[in-house]
Amino acid sequence: MFHDSVSTLSIKTPEGVEFSLPLAGPVPRFLAWLIDLAFISAASSVIAIPLKILAVISLDLSYALSILAYFVLSIGYGIVLEWFWRGQTLGKRVLKLRVVDERGLRLRFSQIAIRNLLRFVDSLPAFYLLGGAACLLSQNCQRLGDFAANTVVIWHQSVSMPDIDQLQLSKYNSFRDYPHLAARLRQKVTPAQASIALHALMRRNELEPQARIAVFREVASRFQQVVVFPDHVMDGLSDEQYVRNLVEVLYHR
Repeated sequence: MFHDSVSTLSIKTPEGVEFSLPLAGPVPRFLAWLIDLAFISAASSVIAIPLKILAVISLDLSYALSILAYFVLSIGYGIVLEWFWRGQTLGKRVLKLRVVDERGLRLRFSQIAIRNLLRFVDSLPAFYLLGGAACLLSQNCQRLGDFAANTVVIWHQSVSMPDIDQLQLSKYNSFRDYPHLAARLRQKVTPAQASIALHALMRRNELEPQARIAVFREVASRFQQVVVFPDHVMDGLSDEQYVRNLVEVLYHR
């Protein structure tokens, strides 16, 4: 895979936890767009078949509906796939790219909608010249849609299996009693999100007590929105222990 000159985006939380995201540059993003464009064009050709029949009745109506269908398909394609595939389209999956929030927060639907609606601006005057120029000139390789939505495109790396024995995780993990919820966690949590939880545990002893409490409260609250465990599992479970259980589920073989 090609990794361009743009390297990483460093994110540091107010509590002192720092992590980095490997940024994708204009070349792989353009190639991913070409793959998406090929799929959209193929789908448009299929949709155009019944619309051609309307040309017998009204050529103008057929032409107008064809333009509308292409607009809805091209915009809806990116919005739907990036929402359900958590920041990926077919092209991004092939090139191992992913759209994420530039502050490391959970990607919101409004961000996905904004960055896709502005694709037509980025594509001006042709072949994404405006968006490509913005990527080259911006520090974090963001096109105009990314600036408006506060998003970046990163290399989607597989979750590595670090040595988590040093974290002194508990032998009993109540999350393991619910394998379907544990599997859902592994499915929904991205490598970047998992890295945040892991880094929080790895650097917990570097934090002041109050900052440590605040860090794990913030990290736990984010993941609790992803998968909800039964109340009796959460009763008496501290935020730090929650993150410990989470990391063990995500990383332990």
